[in-house]
Amino acid sequence: MSRKTKVLGFSVSPEIAREYEQLTARQGTTKSELFRRMVETYKAVVEEEEFIRLQRKMARRAKKGAVLTEKEVERIVFEDR
Repeated sequence: MSRKTKVLGFSVSPEIAREYEQLTARQGTTKSELFRRMVETYKAVVEEEEFIRLQRKMARRAKKGAVLTEKEVERIVFEDR
């Protein structure tokens, strides 16, 4: 039977390690679970930043008086990806 998880190894400063361990103790969770939550939170922040960037881009175009169809909006959104 193969593992369903992957072991990661990386270095952090002693201060970060201490804070990390304190966070797990306060949250009553494992280091692995805290790391998973941190990654999910980071992904959500990045997605929100991307949404805001696209929203600003589209707002600028709308202020110029350009009436865009749904197809045009879709093309503009996906041209940056």
